[in-house]
Amino acid sequence: MMSLPPTRPAAPPSGPAAAWPTPALHAALHAGGRIAGWLERHAAPLLDLAVRLAMAPIFFRSGLQKIGDWPSTVFLFQEEYRVPVLPADIAALLATATELTMPVLLVLGLATRLAALPLLAMAMVIQFVLGAQNPAFNNPQHYFWMLLLASLVVRGGGRLSLDHWIHRKGGGL
Repeated sequence: MMSLPPTRPAAPPSGPAAAWPTPALHAALHAGGRIAGWLERHAAPLLDLAVRLAMAPIFFRSGLQKIGDWPSTVFLFQEEYRVPVLPADIAALLATATELTMPVLLVLGLATRLAALPLLAMAMVIQFVLGAQNPAFNNPQHYFWMLLLASLVVRGGGRLSLDHWIHRKGGGL
């Protein structure tokens, strides 16, 4: 008589009869989804506002400093902030105008994505162009600024912004 090979244990049930996910896991996933929804509705708008309010004064103060002593600003753009392609006086004017206008738009949450773009570009120029020329401009804080400004470009101003209000009223920015 021939012997039969040993049998393997039965596979766990599959298909609709299988209880996957388990009721406990299902409840945990559902609770996690509710928490995530609450955070998206209530915490995300506050975070978007906080990012806008954190970034605006950094650039606005810099603009006030530049306009407060214009001859020194132009001199700095001639000697220290040498930006390729642009003449020093034009670069100084553009940087100052950007630093004085875009932060106001950020605070209001008006044209947020558009306002964050030139500030992101400025942070990148400071870090990668000026930082390559002079190690004093190579500052890890600039990466943090770039990350926050990029989040505004991607997400917009959030629910606590004029952008959101205009969009809801049918204007759409």
